[in-house]
Order: sequence, then C-alpha cells, then structure tokens
Amino acid sequence: MSRQRNRHVQTVGVSQRQLRVGELVRHALADVLTRGDVRDPVLASHMITVPEVRMTADLRLATIYVMPLGGRDAKPVLDAFDRNKRELRAEIARRVNLKFAPEIRFRLDERFDEAERIDRLLRSPEVARDLRKEVDDE
Repeated sequence: MSRQRNRHVQTVGVSQRQLRVGELVRHALADVLTRGDVRDPVLASHMITVPEVRMTADLRLATIYVMPLGGRDAKPVLDAFDRNKRELRAEIARRVNLKFAPEIRFRLDERFDEAERIDRLLRSPEVARDLRKEVDDE
C-alpha cells in the first residue's frame, strides 16, 4: 500500500505546502550546520551544501539531500548525519513550527555527478562529429 501511495504522490505533483515546509527545513538545517550546533568532527570539518529537502504529503518524512563541497568524503559525511539524526531532528523541530517533527533521512545529492556525466557526454568526439554532420547537411 505504501509503495502504491508513494507512486500516486509522485504523479500528482508536489504541493505548495510541501515545497514551503521543505524550504523551511532546508534553511533550518543549513543554519544548524553553519552555527556548528551539532558537535561532530566530521560535520565540523566539511563544508556541506543542502540543495533540496523533499517532504512527503503528510509532512511526516523529510528526505534531505546533502553534498559535501567537492563531493569528497561523501560516505563519512552521510554516516555523520545518520549518527546525529536525533539531535538534528530536534534542532529542526525547534526552528520550524510544525504540528509534528518530521522523521528525517539523508541522501547524497547526485545531481552534480549526473550533470558532469552529461557535460562529458556532450563534449565527446562522437557528439561533436554528429553535430558537424547536421550543420553540413543543412
């Protein structure tokens, strides 16, 4: 049932409320990281970007996408977030006024890797050759 409901949420789209709460959670987490409110040596030693937070329709689960600067040490950073999940959830709940504090889970933001892969593909000799052929045909 959960899988079916999740599919329905994805096809319907994301509500303005989900987007707004996701942004509030994102800003709250960024503030926590910037101020160093969580005392973890791994989190303290890395610059971490929080590009997106996706909320479920009932606002009870926040999937937080993170990326350490340069993509270095991604696994240790994710492990540090998981170790400090309770404390981070409490800090987010304190900063964001919601009826329930959302459960949080952390995922590595892979959009940067995907964009780099596409860029490499577009710069490949095969694509350049195909583009020259199209120009010559016109």
